[in-house]
Amino acid sequence: MDDTTAPRQLSLLPSPTAPLQFRLDADTRRRGLQHVAEIREQMAARQAARAEAARVAAEAARRPVRPTAA
Repeated sequence: MDDTTAPRQLSLLPSPTAPLQFRLDADTRRRGLQHVAEIREQMAARQAARAEAARVAAEAARRPVRPTAA
């Protein structure tokens, strides 16, 4: 007997062994996988922006401080 009270996770990949109530059709899987790809792209862009900001900050920290003319 399946324990239907236990938490389950949907899979965006075809899984014939999943209980019927957790099976997704091909279109839903395709849209889900596309959304996951978009989120990963956004995360990669944010990571690249953070890395660039850190590089610029480190470069600025290495520059000597020029005295101001009084």
